[in-house]
Amino acid sequence: MADKNWHAGGTLLIPVQAVVCLGCAITPARALALADAFATPSSIGQLDPNLIWEALIGGIAVCAFVAAIVLWIHSSLRRAKRTQLRRNAFISSALNNLNQGVVMTDAQRRIIFCNDRYLDIYGLSRSDLWPLMDGTDLLNLRRNRGALDVSDDKFYEEAASPNGLITELADGRAILVKFFVLPNGGSVATHLDVSEQRKLSRQLASTKQFLESVLDNVPVCVAAKNIEDGRYIFANRAFERFSRFSRDRIVGKRADEIFRPATAASIEEADRKALASANGQFRNELKVERGDETRALSSVRVVARNQNNQPEFLIALFEDVTDRQSLSEELESTKKFLELVVDNIPVALIVEQVKDGSYLLANRSAETILNRKREDATGLTAADIFNPKEAKLIIARDEAAIKKRGLITEEHPISTKDGLRLFLTRRATVLDDKGEPQYLIKTHEDVTDRRQTESRMAHMAYHDGLTDLPNRAAFLQALTQMIEACEGTGEEFAVLCVDLDGLKEVNDVFGHALGDKLLVEVARRFQDAARGGVVARLSGDEFGLIIDGKQPEAGMALAQQLIDALAQEFLIDGRAVRAGVTSGISVFPHNGADGASLLANAGAALFRAKQKSRGTISLYQPEMDQQIRDRRVLHQDLSKAIKNGELSLAFQPQGIAGKTVADSEIIGFEALARWAHPVRGQVSPAEFIPIAEESGLIVEMGEWILRQVCREAASWPKPLQVAVNLSPAQFLHGDVVGLVHSILLETGLAPGRLELEITEGVLIEDFDRGLALLRRLKALGVRISMDDFGSGYSSLSYLQAFPFDKIKIDRAFIVNLGRNPQSAAIVRAVIDLGHGLEMSIIAEGVETIDQLAFLAKEGCDGVQGYLLGKPLPIGHYAGLIGRAGADAMELELKTG
Repeated sequence: MADKNWHAGGTLLIPVQAVVCLGCAITPARALALADAFATPSSIGQLDPNLIWEALIGGIAVCAFVAAIVLWIHSSLRRAKRTQLRRNAFISSALNNLNQGVVMTDAQRRIIFCNDRYLDIYGLSRSDLWPLMDGTDLLNLRRNRGALDVSDDKFYEEAASPNGLITELADGRAILVKFFVLPNGGSVATHLDVSEQRKLSRQLASTKQFLESVLDNVPVCVAAKNIEDGRYIFANRAFERFSRFSRDRIVGKRADEIFRPATAASIEEADRKALASANGQFRNELKVERGDETRALSSVRVVARNQNNQPEFLIALFEDVTDRQSLSEELESTKKFLELVVDNIPVALIVEQVKDGSYLLANRSAETILNRKREDATGLTAADIFNPKEAKLIIARDEAAIKKRGLITEEHPISTKDGLRLFLTRRATVLDDKGEPQYLIKTHEDVTDRRQTESRMAHMAYHDGLTDLPNRAAFLQALTQMIEACEGTGEEFAVLCVDLDGLKEVNDVFGHALGDKLLVEVARRFQDAARGGVVARLSGDEFGLIIDGKQPEAGMALAQQLIDALAQEFLIDGRAVRAGVTSGISVFPHNGADGASLLANAGAALFRAKQKSRGTISLYQPEMDQQIRDRRVLHQDLSKAIKNGELSLAFQPQGIAGKTVADSEIIGFEALARWAHPVRGQVSPAEFIPIAEESGLIVEMGEWILRQVCREAASWPKPLQVAVNLSPAQFLHGDVVGLVHSILLETGLAPGRLELEITEGVLIEDFDRGLALLRRLKALGVRISMDDFGSGYSSLSYLQAFPFDKIKIDRAFIVNLGRNPQSAAIVRAVIDLGHGLEMSIIAEGVETIDQLAFLAKEGCDGVQGYLLGKPLPIGHYAGLIGRAGADAMELELKTG
C-alpha cells in the first residue's frame, strides 16, 4: 500500500561516506609507492620480491576491507529502507482508516497521496488514478463522474476559505472540503461526509424554530434573561402584547431600562428570591405599572443551569390575573346570579339523590313537568309525584342511566297541564369520591315546537319556498323512482323541461314582487294541467314535469296543455300580465337511463326550442348532443384563443352626420373583437360573444380588449375618441373601475378619449351597484354611452338615474328609416330626448345616403355604419388617425 500511496528516494548515510573516502585515500598512496619502485628501468631488476609480495598481500587486505565495508553499507541501507517502508505503511494505513478523505500534492500539484476514504466517498477506484496525475486531472475525473459541479477556481477558492466548500452529490450526500497549502508548496485537502451533521443541524434549527413558535403562541407571557448581566435574551408575543413593547425594545435590555423604577424593583427582587431559593423556583404575585394602570401578575421564575450545574439563565413565566382577581371578588354575586339563571332557564332541571330517589333541586321550568311548585317537590320521589304508570316508567329510565354511569339522551312524550308535549330528556350521573353514583341530574327540554319546525325545514329542503312545488333535488328523486318502477317493464315516460317566457320582462316592468306572484299562479296552472303528476320548479323560471303513457305523444300533449293553460292572461294586483312557455322533452328509456341524463337531455331540447322561437316544443334528438359538444369545444377554443393571443381588433369609424359621406367628419372609432379560428376560420362575434358571456370568459377577454384598444389609441397622432363595449359580467365580477384606471395609467391614454359603451343589463342585474360603478367610472374622466337604446324595457328610467354622455340608437330603428314612418318618428323622438337631457346621439347601422341625410337633417350628432366604413384593422384607417402615407386610403374612404 505504501508503494502505491507514497513516492520516496534513497538516503546516503554519513558514516558510509566517510569509509568510502578513507578507502579512496589509502588505495592511491600504496599505488603511488609501487609506481615509484617501477619508475626507472634500472630499478625493475632491483625490486625486492618481499616488497612485491607485501604489496600484493596489502592490496588483497585493502580490497577485502573495502568489500566488508560495502557489504556493511548495503545491509544498513536495506534495514533503513525496510524501516522507512514500515513507517510509510503505518502512516498510509492510519490515513486510509480516517473517516475523512485525504489528498496530498507536491509543489507541482502532482498527487503524492490519496487515501481509500476519498475514493469511497466519490465512488472511484485505485485503478482510476495514474502516475504523475495532478489535482486538475483529479477534479476533472470527479466532474466526469458527476461528483463535482463547480469550476476549479471556485473549488480551490471556497475550499481554502475558513468555512470550506460543501458539495452536494447526486445521492444526496453533502461533502465538506477544506484545502490547505503546505510550507513546501504542496497541499493537503480533506473531504468529510457531513450529511448527517447537516441533517442534525437542520433538525436542530427546525426544533429551535418549533420551540420558539410554541412559546410565541402560548397565552402565558414568557421571558428569559442572562443571570450574569440581567439582560433579556427572549420575550414571546404574549410578553409583547402585555408590555406593549416590541421584542426589539425588550431583548438586550435590563428591567430598569424598560419598566418604571417601581416595577423594575419588583422584578429584580423576584429574580433575587428565585436565585436564592433551594429548588431554583419562585412564585409570587406582583404589581406592575402599564401606562396609566396597575396590573396584577401571577409569576413563576425558574433558574436554568448549565452543564456544570451553575445558574446561567432565569426564565420568567407570568400571566395577567387582574381580571381574575376582579372576578374572584365578584364570585359571590356571580354565584347568586347563576342560581337565578338556572332557576329561570327554559329547560327543566331536576337533581335527584341516588340513594333514595328523592328530589333535591328543581328549577322553575320543572314545575310544568312536576305539576306543582318546585318548593313542594323537594324531598319527594317520582312515586310521590306521578301516577303509578308514569312513575314506573320514570324510575326505570333513571335506573338505566345510573347503571350506565354516563349521559343518556332520549325523547319521549310527557303529560303536562298544556297537554301531551314532546321532551328531550338528558340524564347524567354524578359520582362521589369513591366512584359510586351520588346524584342524578335530569334536564327536560320541550322540543315539540322544534320538531315541528324541523319537519317544516325538511319539507323546505325538497320544496320551492315560493311555489311550494318540489325542487330540483326532489324532482331527481322522483325521476329515480320512476326509472326503478319502469325499468325492465317496457313502459315509457317523458321528462319535460319548461321555460317560462316573459318573467324577466315582468320583473323589469312591474317589479319582482309581482313576478313572484306570477310564478305562484303559473305553478298552480301547471299543477292543474298535469292532473296530479309531478311538477317541480327547477330554477328561477324553469320547471320540470314527468308524464307517463305512450311517448312522445303524451309528453307533446302535456306540453301543449301547458301552452294552453298560460294562453289566458293573468290578473295580478289589478294588472293584466301575459306569459308563455317553451318546452323541451326527453323520453325514458330512449333518451337516458338515469335521472340526470334525462333531465340534461330535456334541457338540451329546451335550448334548441329557445333557439328556434319562444313558445315552441322540441323533442330531444341525438344530434343535439353534438351541437352541445360543438358549443363546448368552441368554448374551450375561445379560452385558448384568449390565452394565446389569437383575438384581434377591428375599428369602425364614427363621424359627425353630414348630408354626404364627404361632408361627414370622422371623430373616432368603435373597437370590435374578431376571432380567426385556426380551423373554422373567422368566427362571427354573434357566435363567440354569447359563449364568452355565458361562461364568464368575457371578463378576461374584455380586459384584453380594453388594454389593447387603449394602447393602440394612445399611439395615434390625432387624438380621436375610441369606444369599447363593456359587458354586464365585467361589472359583476372583478374591479372594473380599478381595471380601467390602471389601464389608462399603463397606456397613457387621456381619459377623455375613452368611451365605454354599456347596455341596460349593467343596471338590470344590480341597479344600485351598477349605478355606483358608473359614477366612479365617470369620475375618472371617461365617457359613458348607453348602447342599443330602444331595445330594452327600462332605458328611460336609467337615463333619468345617470347622466350618460351619449346614447346609441339601435340599428333596428335605423334600418327601417324610409320604409315606415314609425321608425322615423322613434328616431326623431330619441334625438329630441337626448338633446333635452344634454346627451349626444349617435345612430349605428347607417348604410345608405338617405339614412345619413335624414339623420343630419334631424340633428343627430353622430353616425356609424358601413356607409362610413366597415370594421377593419386600424392600418386601413392610417390616414384618419394621422399616420403618414395614407392620404389615398382616406380619400378612398370618403368617396366610398
